[in-house]
Amino acid sequence: MAGHVGGSEGGSNSMDKSITLPPDEIFRNLENAKRFAIDIGGSLTKLAYYSTVQHKVAKVRSFDHSVKEAEGDPLYEISVQEEITARLHFIKFENAYIETCLDFIKDHLVNTETKVIKATGGGAYKFKDLIEKKLKLKVDKEDEMTCLIKGCNFVLKNIPHEAFVYAKHADPEFRFQNTHPDIFPYLLINIGSGVSIVKVESEDKFERIGGSSIGGGTFWGLGALLTKTKRFDELLQLASKGQHSNVDMLVKDIYGGAYESLGLTGDLIASSFGKSATTDKQFSKEDMAKSLLHMISNDIGQLACLYARLHNLSRVYFGGFFIRGHPVTMHTITYSINFFTKGEVQALFLRHEGYLGTIGAFLKGAEEDSECSVTNSDPNQYSWGENYAGSSGLMSVSPDINPMQRARSGTFTFDMLEMDRLDRQLVNLPLLQDPSSYIPDTMDLTEDSHAREYWLYCFEEALDGVVKRAVASRPDLPEATEQAEKFRQKYRHKLQTLRQQPFAYGSLTVRSLLDTREHCLNEFNFPDPYSKIKQQENDMALKYYQKVVRALEDLSWEQRQFALVRGLLAGNVFDWGAKAVSDVLETDPGFGFEQAKQQLQERPWLVDAYNQWIERLKGEPHKCALFFVDNSGIDIILGVFPFVRELLLRGTQVVFASNSGPALNDVTNNELQILTERIAGMDPVIQSAVKDDRLTLVQSGSSSPCLDLSRLDKVLATVVRERRTDLVIIEGMGRAIHTNYYAALSCESLKLAVIKNSWLAERLGGKIFSVVFKYEVPPQMQVQH
Repeated sequence: MAGHVGGSEGGSNSMDKSITLPPDEIFRNLENAKRFAIDIGGSLTKLAYYSTVQHKVAKVRSFDHSVKEAEGDPLYEISVQEEITARLHFIKFENAYIETCLDFIKDHLVNTETKVIKATGGGAYKFKDLIEKKLKLKVDKEDEMTCLIKGCNFVLKNIPHEAFVYAKHADPEFRFQNTHPDIFPYLLINIGSGVSIVKVESEDKFERIGGSSIGGGTFWGLGALLTKTKRFDELLQLASKGQHSNVDMLVKDIYGGAYESLGLTGDLIASSFGKSATTDKQFSKEDMAKSLLHMISNDIGQLACLYARLHNLSRVYFGGFFIRGHPVTMHTITYSINFFTKGEVQALFLRHEGYLGTIGAFLKGAEEDSECSVTNSDPNQYSWGENYAGSSGLMSVSPDINPMQRARSGTFTFDMLEMDRLDRQLVNLPLLQDPSSYIPDTMDLTEDSHAREYWLYCFEEALDGVVKRAVASRPDLPEATEQAEKFRQKYRHKLQTLRQQPFAYGSLTVRSLLDTREHCLNEFNFPDPYSKIKQQENDMALKYYQKVVRALEDLSWEQRQFALVRGLLAGNVFDWGAKAVSDVLETDPGFGFEQAKQQLQERPWLVDAYNQWIERLKGEPHKCALFFVDNSGIDIILGVFPFVRELLLRGTQVVFASNSGPALNDVTNNELQILTERIAGMDPVIQSAVKDDRLTLVQSGSSSPCLDLSRLDKVLATVVRERRTDLVIIEGMGRAIHTNYYAALSCESLKLAVIKNSWLAERLGGKIFSVVFKYEVPPQMQVQH
């Protein structure tokens, strides 16, 4: 028999139905909800709906420069506008609350266009009448396996750290895998009541290639008969405390040790429950539960391995209620797979495995209803991103540790996932040497507890400053102080959660801490806390641009190259995201370009490939340079533009890649267009490059202070290919140190930054304001050079 997708997760339904929920925190944006899907298992209900979210965005618009502006006029105006974006909401709760939840939805559902609710899972029949009566929506049942596969494809494509391997004795026990750019083919082993083994070859091609009637239901059923324990999670708890060798007959029980000629170790199970036939003693419930768990897991593990081998598949994902985040079963399945494949195949689990059926049912509805703008009837036209501000993340469900996240009501167990539709499709940078082994982040804080403690402390320390900056950025908002306080509480709560559960959103990194902060700021309508600072710094730096360029023109070629690099590095000091710098900028507004140059470490730098770079510049010019830019103000105007100007004069085309949306004081694509226009007005070199399309501006598709080269705007990837880009320049601590420090590219690259954090500088063997100037040539090109 096939395993249920929704399966019976096993739990108690004897809860107080009258409990009050904190529903506004759970069923968010219901008033705009357009489409629903539901997956009802034996004890958990998973609900999905599509909604639109109105939030503020900061827009910059150039003034009319045809009229001579007065001295002191700002360069551009900043306005805060409303923007509507699409969001997918997924909520998981116990079936005991289904009526309470349906009532809440009914009372808050304003949209009357919705006529149908897609349903999947074993309980969809049982609750059909209740749903139709309460919500006045027709229940439309969808095929479970189709929903499961659709959901699985969606999370693998859109959530970078979706899959993990489980290592019981490691700290932490979850190790996240980078999703391969091409997710197909893979094997999905769904362990519900029975086991279904499905081979997935493409978006809509999959086949159930095998299965077994011995699955989660067998463990539960036999376990109940053996131990008189009716609850699934109690059965697992018993198993976690048992000793299987008291019940199982091992190889050494038969042969007195290993059976060496067959290569069998003494501790191997020769016969599950073998001792119970020959011994008269009573066996403990714990030992019997453990023996049963091993018997069923090993059976499933061997089956999975045989099918993986038969179909030559190395990616094997496990799901179903038997797994669902339970450390006990993840461990036994992992052990079994490891044993039968001699470590060649890894058992992979999914962070959002419990949601796959609902996600699939939802997407099925989206495809059928071409009028709904959620997916233009094709979910694959867009990329989606997890909204950390509204998602509960992966919680440890070890029987003795943390129960799943509890809402304020004390006993209502809920779990949430929110996905935001991104304006653009995100793809790999075509110049990654091996996209499947690319890991953006330099340091994994999930694994490095010392670094984790330091950075969590850092982000908590910085909170007051961020709150102050947020309030100042919204003088138009009467409730700014109150909203900023809510932001503080939410982000602090996220930091506390991550202290306990560092794996909640996949690998914990400096990037994920920064991105979570940006998501929380947006949540409370602070889209661009640094907009005014960026505007002032851009204005100020523009006044010095011509002077800087003239000074450079007076130097000899060698001196000029060094001055350009030094200028680029000095510009990179101006980073409001670094406390050491923001403290200086707060107290000394006069701190400028020349002072920054004085702060820089003298050569030899911490990482110093300057001599190799100069040698390279004596050769042929590069065809096209892709430049990932960093901060506004002095950085972009007095550091980057003169450097790029020199490249243009050499005959190299340049593509500027800047953020699509705001993050800290990083320059956005919108702002960079205005700056480029103004600089072109003062500098004929830049003007002719813009006119001849030798200097191009493209947005990166990111709104983060860091950089993930596997999730870039598709347009940028196309431009990079068409221009035959042969040099990538990545600037700044976020993009070149916290991320991409070890990124291997298939063309030449420059990674440069000033390290403005003394802890990180020490970690890398330097001091604060140490310089990293990394020039890398891929191995295949070194031969040619």
